Amino acid sequence: MNPREAVATLQTQMEASIIGQRDLIRQMIVGLLANGHLLLESLPGLAKTRAVKSMARNLDTEMRRIQFTPDLLPSDITGTEVLHQQDGQNIFQFQPGPIFGNVILADEINRAPAKVQAALLEAMEERQITVAGTTHKMSNLFIVMATQNPIEQEGTYPLPEAQLDRFLLKVLVDYPDRDSEIGVLELVRNEEVGGSSSAGGASTQRIEPASIFAARGEIHGVHVAPAIEQYIMALVDATRHPASYDKTLATWIQIGSSPRGGIALERTSRVHAWLEGRDHVTPDDVRAMVHPVLRHRIMLSYDASAEGIRADQVIDRILELVAVPA
Repeated sequence: MNPREAVATLQTQMEASIIGQRDLIRQMIVGLLANGHLLLESLPGLAKTRAVKSMARNLDTEMRRIQFTPDLLPSDITGTEVLHQQDGQNIFQFQPGPIFGNVILADEINRAPAKVQAALLEAMEERQITVAGTTHKMSNLFIVMATQNPIEQEGTYPLPEAQLDRFLLKVLVDYPDRDSEIGVLELVRNEEVGGSSSAGGASTQRIEPASIFAARGEIHGVHVAPAIEQYIMALVDATRHPASYDKTLATWIQIGSSPRGGIALERTSRVHAWLEGRDHVTPDDVRAMVHPVLRHRIMLSYDASAEGIRADQVIDRILELVAVPA
């Protein structure tokens, strides 16, 4: 099967086991194809963990789950040097940690202290770790999907803005609609009685990593016109110099997006265009990706927080103010 068919199969099989969360699945696939990491945020029980497991199960890859807790140590993630005896001599051998997988589920990342978060985020950025002076590289297919709960903040260590910036996308997961939730009831009931289910059925086709790499190669060839590049930069610039666009907007934003925001928006827009079957990026592709790309890269002011303004509302206002290229 060609790369487009492989990705379509992956999405279809995930949608069969994750009912009512098509946007979540789509953003996860965008992150996979864009070779970036995702931060998933939602209330408990909205299938974040199940979605990550579903993606790993439908890919011919190895999934590792890390449950973050306040007593976790950096070596619990990265691995450590362990003393062994070989031919009567004591030698140290590297014992890899759970970070050495393909699809990494970092569950409740904000419950781990800063040193542990930094150890994970360094591996995300550099795609390698160094233990005892030796560098160990991650797999070619390496994606971290971290989850966090926005309401239970007691005993948590919120991610600093500089570390949030390393996530390609921040995906907000909402409740499914009523019809979808009825489908969830039926799906869980079938699983409980051992009935046929895409969550573990024999018909599941595992997608080879080579298909993902081939899709990434095609995505690199998606054309981005100069006018689209200007549009992307205008959206990013509006977060940095809001007073040039609107006085009210200026009171909402304290710090705007970093250059990573523009890079991420251009890359994910190309992925979105490819998923839509186009060989070029349109303004609609950019607008489709701007919220998950920028919502965690904007630091809101005290006035915005006092008024109950959310990052998505700020981005909506920016989209209204920045002219769309013809």
